[in-house]
Formats: sequence, C-alpha cells, structure tokens
Amino acid sequence: MYNFDLVIIGSGAAGFSAASRALDYKKHVCIIETGEIGGAGIMNGALVSKTMWELSSDYAIASKVNRGYRASALNVNFQEVRKTVIQAAKERQYQILSQIETFSCNNSKKGSITLIKGFAKFIDEHTVEITNNTETKTISGNYFIIATGSRPRAYPNIPADGKLIFNSDNILNLDKFPERMIIIGSGIIGCEFATIFSNFGQTEVHLLDRTNRVVPFEDDDVSDFVSENLEANGVKIHYDASLRTIQKKDNYLEVVLDYEKGNSKVLEVDIALIAIGRSANTEHIGLENIGFPEGKKGVIHMDEFCSLKNIKYKHIFAAGDITGHGQLFNIAQVQARHIVDKIYGNLTEEITYKNMSTLMFFKPEVAAVGRNEKQLQANNIPYKVAYYCNSLVSRTIAMRNVKGFVKLIVSNDGKNRILGMRAASPQASAFIVSVAHLIDEENGLHEVFKTVHPHPGVTEGIEECIRLFYKSSVFKPEAFPEEIKYRVWKPE
Repeated sequence: MYNFDLVIIGSGAAGFSAASRALDYKKHVCIIETGEIGGAGIMNGALVSKTMWELSSDYAIASKVNRGYRASALNVNFQEVRKTVIQAAKERQYQILSQIETFSCNNSKKGSITLIKGFAKFIDEHTVEITNNTETKTISGNYFIIATGSRPRAYPNIPADGKLIFNSDNILNLDKFPERMIIIGSGIIGCEFATIFSNFGQTEVHLLDRTNRVVPFEDDDVSDFVSENLEANGVKIHYDASLRTIQKKDNYLEVVLDYEKGNSKVLEVDIALIAIGRSANTEHIGLENIGFPEGKKGVIHMDEFCSLKNIKYKHIFAAGDITGHGQLFNIAQVQARHIVDKIYGNLTEEITYKNMSTLMFFKPEVAAVGRNEKQLQANNIPYKVAYYCNSLVSRTIAMRNVKGFVKLIVSNDGKNRILGMRAASPQASAFIVSVAHLIDEENGLHEVFKTVHPHPGVTEGIEECIRLFYKSSVFKPEAFPEEIKYRVWKPE
C-alpha cells in the first residue's frame, strides 16, 4: 500500500496541471492514467485537430492563385499529414513525460510525481485500486482529484469502427483523403473538421445540421458568418436535416437524410465522421463506493470549490470535462490549479466561469469571450453592440484576408462595461485575452478609450468598435452600412 499526498485520476489538461501545481507545494503526487499520456486533448483531441487545421490552412493559402503567385506541382498526401500531426502530439507527450521523470520519486527532493498506468477505481474514500494488463495494485491518498476527461459521444446504433465510420479519436486511422465524406454534427468539432478537409481541397464535404444554424449556441450573425464561409470553402451544409440510416456497402456508405420539409435525400460517401459532442468518463470508477450519485450524462456535480456535492467527504474533487462547465482545456486547467490552491494554499475565492475564452478553428478562426446577445436577452439585460468588418482594417487588407469582423457588446446601464466580444479574424486568438481581462476587471469603455492601437494591426477593429459607441469612428456607418453596425437592445 502506497500513500500519497494527492492522487489524480487522469493525466489530461486538468490532471497534469494539478500535479504540476502540487509540486509548488512540495507534495508527493500520484497520477493514474489508463490511456494516452496527456489525455484525449493531445493524441485524440485539441492538439491533433489544431495541428491538422494549421496544416490545412497553410495548404489553402499556398493553393491560392489570386495573390500574384502560383505554387507549381502542389500536392498533399494524407500519410505525410498524419505523420506530422502525430509528431506534434508526441512532442507534447514527451514534454509531459520529461517533467514527470524529472520529479519522479527517485530524483526529486522538492515533491514528486509518480505515474502509474492502469484503470483506477475507488474502493473507499481514501483508497483506489489500479488494474492493468499484468497486475492489480492498491494505493491510498489524503486528497483525490477525479480528472478522467471525456470521449466522443456515440451515435445510437452507429459505432465508429475507424474504417468507414469515424470519430475524432480515430480519424487518424485514415490512410488517404476520402473523396466524399459526411460529418454528423454542426457544433464546434464538426465545423472544425469540415474546415480542415475542405481546406485541403481533396474531399467533397457534407455537413449535417439538425437545426437551421451551425454552432447554434452563438448569436445568429456569428452562426451565419461561419456557415457562409464554410459554403464558400466548398462545404455542402444540409440544414434542418436528420440522419435516418447509414448503410455500409462494400467500400462506401449509403446515407439517407430526412429534412423538416418532408423530403429525403440519399447520398453516397466514402466515410462518415460522427461529431455530436463528448461524454464524460465516469463509468466504473467506483463513485458508488464513495457515496456519490452519478449525474445526468455522467457529469459530476461540484460545489464552488470543485469538491463533490452531496457527499460527506470534502477531500475528493473533480476537474475538467466531467464537471459540466464546458469541455475546454483552459477551464480544466483553471479548475485543477484552483483545487490544489484550495487544498494547500487556503484559497477562499471561487472560480468564475463567465469570461472563459473560446477559440473555434474555422476559416477564419473565431474567438469568443464573455456573454453573447442570446444570453443577455434571455436574462433581460440591456446592452449595446458595435460591429466592424475586417474589410475596413488596414492590416487584414494587407494580408488579403478580409473575411471577418469584431463585435463588441457593452452594458446599457450608463456604465458602459464590456460584457462580451466575438471576433472572426486572423490572429483572433491572440487579442481575445486582452478583452477577457477588461471584462474581468469590469472596465468601462472610458477606461480603454484612450488606448492607442498599433498600426497596421488587426486589433484596430476593436479600437473602431469602441469609437462607434462614442460616434467617433474613422469610417462611418452611413458610408458602409453592411460593414459597420451599431444597435441597442433593451427588454420590452
């Protein structure tokens, strides 16, 4: 029986972050991992898809013929793309392993990390059993963090076999670009893969959208922008459609779609990609042995400090995808570090989730932070909006990449506090953080109005949005009614 200060089940964004933070307190930590080191976010998730997106974006730019140059003999091979993607994932994995080995029990005098491969299950409130192919061992801990992550949600009766039907976990099983594919699901994951495969230009991409809007949780103008650019990229979006059947033939799939209008369509594709969200990994880990009722869809409900709700044990915490607070790397990392600071640093502040930044890797990338119009309207909060297109920003004109916009939302209560921003732009991921900071500080526009942005820079769109609220923008809405918009909303 080995006893640790902290036992972490899972080595993903939450698990590894928690272990690293615990080292700062000179604690002895055990990480238990049943799958890939680094969790799904590396080999089967964000790092893989974003590496594919970067490569596809480079290829799409190289294949352009309207910039005064033309690349000759341009070609792409999926096996080579796959090799590069795996290399990127392995690079990150070995960075994680290098840190674990640096602080292994034998080498470190400033706390330690012990990695045990296997499947963990709670035996009681201080004990877990770890099983792998060769042995079973039992360890104990003073504190526990459950960070078991998530997996692609399965479509009923359509298993993702990794041969003709895929999910984000096994998409790298492909040995070549498919000539035709259908993506089931039009959320962030579905739209990202639609962007990736359409960027490479080797595949006819169909995207199934059960509603009349992709990324339906965002405002209509953002959703419309994403779908218009996907269609311009060659993606065929099937709106208001549902999947009736997928029939496997010898070397292709026959897909039947039913539309809300009453008609149906039969498609022949080479592969299908299931992208209908992710499910929490909470089965069979012994939650019943610590008196915890599993939540809906496996979600573990927590209090404001990530301690499990409705059980008497306050030394067991949860972080990451299993908590239901959004399946994002940054949320998992913040939760994990917060837990360790709560345990060992006597932290008293609660986590706030309202200003977590989100990146959506479409064409162009879309960044979101704070609340959107739908959320504000649902809560009857009055607001003002300024919208400024990249076609009027000098830097994006110079980049020959003018698709996109900046949309800034502020309170309409006399304080002009920044409530949220949506930006579709090259480098949107870089400048969203500064706006998140302004929201966190509850700054009013007057406090940031004096900031002078560098020229030429993509953030000049933000500067012009702020000027719109003061009716002092350089370009005027009257001259560019489609590119510059300002509106006010208040409850009836």
